[in-house]
Amino acid sequence: MKIQIARLQKNFPHDADCILVTSEINQRYLTGFPFTDGYVLVSRDKAWLLTDFRYTEAAKRHEDESLSVIEFSSRKELLGAILAENGFKTVGFEELSLTVGGLEKLKADYPGITFAPTHGIIENQRTKKTPDEVENIIEAQRIAEKSLERLLGLITPDMTEKEVALELEYGMKKLGAEGPAFETIAVSGTASSMPHGVPRNVKLEKGFLTMDFGALCNGYCSDMTRTVVIGRADAEMKKIYSTVLQAQLAAEKVIKEGATGKECDSVARNLINSAGYEGRFGHSLGHGVGMFIHEEPRLSQSWDSPLEKGHIITNEPGIYITGKYGVRIEDMIYIGQDGPVNLTKAPKELIELF
Repeated sequence: MKIQIARLQKNFPHDADCILVTSEINQRYLTGFPFTDGYVLVSRDKAWLLTDFRYTEAAKRHEDESLSVIEFSSRKELLGAILAENGFKTVGFEELSLTVGGLEKLKADYPGITFAPTHGIIENQRTKKTPDEVENIIEAQRIAEKSLERLLGLITPDMTEKEVALELEYGMKKLGAEGPAFETIAVSGTASSMPHGVPRNVKLEKGFLTMDFGALCNGYCSDMTRTVVIGRADAEMKKIYSTVLQAQLAAEKVIKEGATGKECDSVARNLINSAGYEGRFGHSLGHGVGMFIHEEPRLSQSWDSPLEKGHIITNEPGIYITGKYGVRIEDMIYIGQDGPVNLTKAPKELIELF
């Protein structure tokens, strides 16, 4: 039994006979099978995975009493046949991922069908992780941590930012990851002031080196940031690093069930502002992590909804001095049945290299 399909069927929208899943992430979430060509169709008591010859054999391994795999030569004809055979008249569609053009084509292909938005029902379900999902994210996180440990034993002053990013990604794949969870950030010196800076083909600059990276395991992402120093940190650099760490630890104490994203963000932001760095923490405190690297909920000034059991969110305050340097420290927090748990085990003390 596919647990995610069962969860969706239990909370099925009242205004749809079935849901046509076109998002590749949501298709994998529901079926456990990654593929890039076809549909997943879910009704209140049935589910189908529709794909072509290239994927059929592999997809059949994921077939069970809750999911039928059917090969098509024409997806239009097969989907139409299933809709007709089951008397489906109203089809839910994923308005958060389906393009306007894609929706218009569906309407043209099936003129007798009403298409209704699902209002993010699958994305909302994805915010609350099952124990298996949590284990996948922990596995991804442990791989990322081991890759960082490996890198710190390899890094030299002659390496470029691109080489640092490449070594992190190579290490994660060598340790069993499907690949990086997102484009790895590795920026040094003056470039570390850019929160989402792109690794350059230049040797590491003296000063801070910020590395934001994660692994992808069984379809699930991890996300962490660590900042080290190339050379030696001066008094101001130590103050900035200490301030970011204090802000992260203070926020961690309030990230729990019932707390709102705004409340959590404010704890870190107020500490940074009071230390003399007002306006230097320009992004939100955190975001949900799962099969997609940025999911709901959010820890931000605009998020008034409370955290709930099952959420996994990042805690990543930062300070960025334009044109000079920046620091960010990021962990993942799981709101578990027995309270919040920090899933990140990598050390956070200030590391000076060379």
